Amino acid sequence: MLQGHQTWIFPSKPAIIASAAIGGPFEAQGNLAGDFDLLHGDIWLGQDSYEQAEKLLLEQACETAIKKAGLKKEDIQFFFSGDLINQIMPSSFTARTLAVPYLGIYGACSSSMEGLSLASAIIDGGFAQNALVGTSSHNAASEKQYRYPTEYGAQKPPTAQWTVTGAGAAVVAKQGEGPRVIASTIGRVIDMGLSDPFNMGAAMAPAAVDTIQAHFRDLNISPNHYDLITTGDLGKVGHRIAGDLLTKHGLDIPVEKFTDCGLLMYKEDQPVIAGGSGCACVATTTFGHLLNRMRRGELNRILVIATGALLSPMSYQQKESIPCVAHAVAIEM
Repeated sequence: MLQGHQTWIFPSKPAIIASAAIGGPFEAQGNLAGDFDLLHGDIWLGQDSYEQAEKLLLEQACETAIKKAGLKKEDIQFFFSGDLINQIMPSSFTARTLAVPYLGIYGACSSSMEGLSLASAIIDGGFAQNALVGTSSHNAASEKQYRYPTEYGAQKPPTAQWTVTGAGAAVVAKQGEGPRVIASTIGRVIDMGLSDPFNMGAAMAPAAVDTIQAHFRDLNISPNHYDLITTGDLGKVGHRIAGDLLTKHGLDIPVEKFTDCGLLMYKEDQPVIAGGSGCACVATTTFGHLLNRMRRGELNRILVIATGALLSPMSYQQKESIPCVAHAVAIEM
C-alpha cells in the first residue's frame, strides 16, 4: 500500500524468519565478528579469482539463511540479489547454483534494502510465501573494478573507504517468527555533481538525507519512533555530512540513535581510513548484527537506509558525476 509519495506500507508485516552474514579476514578482526555465521581467513576462499571468491561468499550466505529458516531451496519462490561486479555476476551465478526463480537488481550498495523492499512487496501482495534476499562485495574485486588493483599499492586520501569482503542474505516469509518488515521508502536518484570515486560518503550523503526526509514526511512520524536509525556505508565523512544536512533541514536525530554501518563494522585501529563500504557493509551489519540485537530484545524498531553510488568505470572515464540513491526499510520486532 502506498503511503505518501515514496513509501510502501506492508499490512501483513512480512517476517524475516532467518538471516546470515559471511565475512572475510579483515571483518574477522572487526567490531562485529561475533555476529557473522562464518568468517574466512583468506580473501581468495580457495578460488582462482576474487570474483569467484565473492560468488562463493554469496552462495554460502544464501544457503546458510535457507538452512537456518528450516527450508530447502525448493521452498524459495523468488531470489532478489545484486552486487557491484559487472553485470551482477556473483548474484547471477549464485542464482544458477540455487536454481530458484531469480530477479537480478542493481542499486550498488543500496541493493540489500532494495531487495528487502521488493521481497516484502511480493510477500505482502500474496505472490509468494518465501523469498530470499542477498548481496555481496569483495574488497579486492571492487578495488580492481572501480579504482586500482590492490597490487598497485596506490595511496588513498582520507575520504576513501574500505570495501567489506562478505555477503548477507535473509529469508522473508508470509508466516513465521522474526523481525517484521513494516515499511519501505524508495529513494530518488540524487546527484550533487561530485565525481571523486575516493569520496563516496560525500556523494551519497544527500541521497540518504532525501530518503530519510521522505520517510518521516510520508509516515508523519518523528525520529523518536525508532530505537536506532542507521545509514548504509557513508563512513565518517558522509555520516557527518548527513547529520549536518538533516539539522539544516530541521530534522534532528539524537546522536545516540543515529549511526552508520560503515562506522560499526571495524575497530578504530583498523586501517579503513573513513570506514567501511560495499554492498556487504549494510547487508552483513543488518542481517547479522542488527537483527541479532532485535532477536535479543535490545532493539524493537530500527530504520536502515542503504546508500548506493550508481557510477561505473565507464561513467567515470567519460567524466560523469556520481548519481546516488538510498532506500530505507523499517523493521520491528
